[in-house]
Amino acid sequence: MSGNPDMTYDEVVMGRRSIRGYLDKPVPQAVIEEVLTLAMRSPTSMNTQPWHFHVITGEPLDRIRKGNTERILAGEPDSREFRRGEPFAGVHRERQIGVAKQLFGAMGIERDDKEKRQDWVLRGFRQFDAPVCVIVTYDRELSGSDDTPFDCGAVTTALVNAAWSRGLGCVINSQGIMQSPVVREHAGIPDDQVIMKAVAMGWPDESFPANAVVSERKSVDEAARFVGFE
Repeated sequence: MSGNPDMTYDEVVMGRRSIRGYLDKPVPQAVIEEVLTLAMRSPTSMNTQPWHFHVITGEPLDRIRKGNTERILAGEPDSREFRRGEPFAGVHRERQIGVAKQLFGAMGIERDDKEKRQDWVLRGFRQFDAPVCVIVTYDRELSGSDDTPFDCGAVTTALVNAAWSRGLGCVINSQGIMQSPVVREHAGIPDDQVIMKAVAMGWPDESFPANAVVSERKSVDEAARFVGFE
C-alpha cells in the first residue's frame, strides 16, 4: 500500500467510526479473563506455555491505532517481528484475492475506487476500530523453535473460539502490529518477548455487511489424504 503523507490520522478516521464491524460497547475485563482461561487449555509442546497476552483498550489502544496509521501513511517500512516468507503466489495468492473480492463485494467497494480500498486496508492498522486488542507474544528465549509459533497459533484459535462462545467477534491480524515500536511503547511489551499476532475483539455489529461474509474453503477431498481406511 502506498502511503499518503498529506493525510493525517484524524482525517482518516473522521466520520468513519460509524462504519465499523463492532458495536460501540465496552467488553468487561471479567469476560476477557474468562475467555483467556478457556483458551489457555489449548495444547502446548511439553507444557512450555510460551504465550503472553497484552489486552489493550481505551486511550493506549487509540495511540497504537494512530501510530500504526501515521507511520504507514508516511511510507514507513513495516517492522513486524515474525517471519512472513515470500509473497504469496499461485493458488495461495488466488485464495487471498478471492476473499478480498468477497469482502469488497459485500461492502460495495468497486475495483477502481482507490479511496475506499485504501480505507479498508487502513481499518486493519486501526484494529478494525474494535474496543479491545489482544497482542499475543512469546518468550524470546524460545525463538527458533517451530513448536513455539505453533503453540501460539493454537492458543490464538482457542481464544477466538472461546470469545465466540461468549458472543464476541474477533479478527486475527498482523496489520495492527505492523509497527512494532509503536505497539511496544503503548502496550508496555518487554524486550524479552516477541510480538506474534494481534486479535481485534468486540461485540460484532450484525448489520455490518462484511460480518456476513463466509470465506471460501477447499474441500476435505482437496486437503486430506486417508491412508489405511477401507
